[in-house]
Amino acid sequence: MRIGLLLAESRGGIGQHVASLVPRYLKAGHEVVICAPPGTADHFDFGEAVVVAQAPGLRGCDVIHAHGYRAGMTALRDRSRLRPLVVTWHNAVLAPGPRGVVMRLGQRLVARGADLTLGASSDLVELARSLGARQARLAPVAAPAMPEVRTPSAAVRESLGIGDGPAVLTVGRLAPQKDYPTLLSVAADVAADRPDVVFLVVGDGPLRENLQARIDAEGLPVRLLGHRSDVADLLGASDAFLLTSHWEARALVLQEALQVGVPVVATAVGGVPELVGDSAVLAFPGDARGLADGVRKVLDDPAAAAAMRTEGLKLAAGWPDEDDVAKNLLDIYAGLVATTA
Repeated sequence: MRIGLLLAESRGGIGQHVASLVPRYLKAGHEVVICAPPGTADHFDFGEAVVVAQAPGLRGCDVIHAHGYRAGMTALRDRSRLRPLVVTWHNAVLAPGPRGVVMRLGQRLVARGADLTLGASSDLVELARSLGARQARLAPVAAPAMPEVRTPSAAVRESLGIGDGPAVLTVGRLAPQKDYPTLLSVAADVAADRPDVVFLVVGDGPLRENLQARIDAEGLPVRLLGHRSDVADLLGASDAFLLTSHWEARALVLQEALQVGVPVVATAVGGVPELVGDSAVLAFPGDARGLADGVRKVLDDPAAAAAMRTEGLKLAAGWPDEDDVAKNLLDIYAGLVATTA
């Protein structure tokens, strides 16, 4: 098959996912053409795939797979020539006001225009069906295999200057979806009776200055570490992982935490509950007290933390890996090509 992969601007998980598919498709003997903006094409390694800047460059492909709503809309503009069309929904629309209205209208058009809609979590699949998708099914995105921990926990802690106290790690872009104001409130709550706990936040983004200003003003035990390439080492040195997002599908950072046996405290949003099962402590979004109590449970109850580690590792062992995901998608393409020929 000649497979066309269509991306909008991406520097994160969507682009990483597509980059993981390309070598597996090529190894299976297929041709791959990628349409992506220059910044995205430069950011990721798409190997031997042909890269084009405009959607008409995908004409002649046997199947088109668009990743995200914007990519789906781009494909629909050339609908008669870019088909059969598969669109994966990776994210929910959270934008308020007129922008949100326009984006939700785009969702509806993409749902009805695609031959097949794939959702990264079950709530996205149900939404696509409610908006008129012809076919919709779950297609989990696998987290890359975590590299081995290279630096001992004590050395990581020493390099950060955090001593021997408990460390709670968060990884994610400093953007509104992640609800970092609630994370800071969790840190303040926990610090009231556990002043030895430090919260480490990996990632950068537009909210950094505002978050740092509040951290400084309130004297919060939160360290903004910026971009890091040693997340595996940081996970190995952490006692808990905290996610405060308003919404996530199958959050890759949660998959990474569970893969290495770090107990998780998270908001029960999107695809998080189905991902973590009974291996994590969940709270409502924005519930700083509930999340803080979850952190305390992990830190103060060694038996509960050990049970969470065991359950998390068991769950992670049963997830599809990147090879499984690529094979499943190739099977989907073949079936779709056969039925729409």
